[in-house]
Amino acid sequence: MVIPRLLVFAGSNRTGAYSGRTADVAQKELALQGAEVTRISLADYPLPILDEDLEKEKGVPENALKLARQIAAHDGMLIATPEYNGSIPPLLKNAIDWVSRVRGDGGRAVRPLAGKVAGLCSSSNGHFAGIRCINHLRAVLVRCQMEVVTPECSVPDGAEAFDESGNFRDERLHKSMEHLCRTLIETSRLLSTRSVP
Repeated sequence: MVIPRLLVFAGSNRTGAYSGRTADVAQKELALQGAEVTRISLADYPLPILDEDLEKEKGVPENALKLARQIAAHDGMLIATPEYNGSIPPLLKNAIDWVSRVRGDGGRAVRPLAGKVAGLCSSSNGHFAGIRCINHLRAVLVRCQMEVVTPECSVPDGAEAFDESGNFRDERLHKSMEHLCRTLIETSRLLSTRSVP
């Protein structure tokens, strides 16, 4: 059986961010279900705001290439995002935008997002759990030709959502994460099988 390689990261770098804690839960659940998981932080890939004049002058930034290589080396990814003003946080959107500009690496043609599978989580301190953002994020990733699975896992009331061990207090959230991770793993296996000649 194919062991899928999955990349996990959050759309916020804030210390104690609910999205980061949700990504931690996802990382544990994916590993428990048999995936090979790599957890990264977007803080390790600082990028300027996307600027086509800058790109024309200096090319795609090295950190965008490094992030693109990480994505390309995995079968899929799970993104845990916060919600900013009802939409995608700028850190996450900027990273996606830069990676989408990568067309080659070392003379080799590459499109790191196209054809990859993604699972989505959202979180907020409110009752709506970031679901408005998740709809926007899904639309952006589909536009980048990614396969975005359903369901997603949306975490409301982030300040109370996690116990002392970092797990969800609510059993329904736990089941939701289990379902998302299982679907992401199964879809990753299916797509990687199709890509084998």
